[in-house]
Amino acid sequence: MNLLGNLIWIIFGGFLICLQYLIGGLVLCLTIVGIPFGIQLFKLAVASLVPFGTVVTNRPSSTGCLYTLMNILWIVFGGIWVALTHLVFGLLLCITIIGIPFGRQHFKLMALAFTPFGKSVS
Repeated sequence: MNLLGNLIWIIFGGFLICLQYLIGGLVLCLTIVGIPFGIQLFKLAVASLVPFGTVVTNRPSSTGCLYTLMNILWIVFGGIWVALTHLVFGLLLCITIIGIPFGRQHFKLMALAFTPFGKSVS
């Protein structure tokens, strides 16, 4: 079932979302300061390409203040807009019964896009 969901996801926009995250990650990695944020965008790209079957978990060592500071910077400089975009698409997809599984994946991506530092995707 995960394979079918991922195929439908990729055909109807998942590939474009992944491509946008990859391009953004590459642009951020051009600067030394942007490398940690670019790596987080690569994490979002992987999760957005095949969201069905992926699990987002907190890392055991994610209690440091550096993760908190990086998440605050992430939220202030654009993470809030990425998370709100996933929220809007999730709500729109949950209007129909067929779209509910895809809306739930947008909600999962929203949680990762809001605070990506200290989380792992498996």
